[in-house]
Amino acid sequence: MKTAILGAGKMGIWFAKFHKEKGDTVILAGRNAKTMAKLGGELQIETTTNFQKAVQNADNILICTSISSFEEVVKQIAENTHKGQTVMDICSIKEHPVKIMHQYIKTATTLGTHPLFGPGSSGVTHKTYILTPTNTQENTFAEKYKQFLEKAGANVFIMSPQKHDELMSLILGLPHFIGLITCETLLAQENFAESKKLAGTTYRMLYTLAEAIAQETPDLYANVQIKLANLGKIEELFIQNAQAWIDLMKNKDTMGIIERMERLRAELSKVDKDYDKSYGMMYKMLQSTEE
Repeated sequence: MKTAILGAGKMGIWFAKFHKEKGDTVILAGRNAKTMAKLGGELQIETTTNFQKAVQNADNILICTSISSFEEVVKQIAENTHKGQTVMDICSIKEHPVKIMHQYIKTATTLGTHPLFGPGSSGVTHKTYILTPTNTQENTFAEKYKQFLEKAGANVFIMSPQKHDELMSLILGLPHFIGLITCETLLAQENFAESKKLAGTTYRMLYTLAEAIAQETPDLYANVQIKLANLGKIEELFIQNAQAWIDLMKNKDTMGIIERMERLRAELSKVDKDYDKSYGMMYKMLQSTEE
């Protein structure tokens, strides 16, 4: 099995190592000739700066480029893909890249994928992986790829690109939004550095989130914020709720704050019970299927 990895960033290098360890013949493609020559020696794999050449004889093609350059790369390789190949992406959003692959790649099987881990991961064991097929052909391959990932230890979920992006609005988009605003707010405080020395668990979690998000890849975060369709509504609701809390505090409405907190506690408890109940039913169904 020959796997072509397009993009020699941190995730591209991670997947080149991963597929080599799984027994694939790997070719890694990137734009910088010096970097590719160095990586070829370090990883003991074939490298190239020619993306079209990389995909011609590959069985599987994995696009690990940024979201901003994704369409350019797909257009570049489209004529060199053919029936019998699979073309996958690893973007953190799914509707946009899946639409682009469908637009340009006409004969190969495409599949949107999202590994929910970074290049620091030692493998996929206990890591979450999402696959987003949209038709029968993609579903067939997704089931096969799911088995491959699960054999390696991953927790794999299959859903539509739309469902994925709805969930990522909450899982990625909202935390990014809160983290960036929190970071700017903290940096505006003269005693921010000193405050870290006295931090308890809650405050440490807050500034750790803020610092981690502010130091991440700007291109990724910008595209997550812009291209997740449902995210704007969620963030607007966040601002509305923040204003409601500000109003309670400005008015020194102690009872209002207490009542609102008690309501939140009750609603959270109900959500947790419903989740535990549905998870328990699903687990019993899986057990009965295995038996």
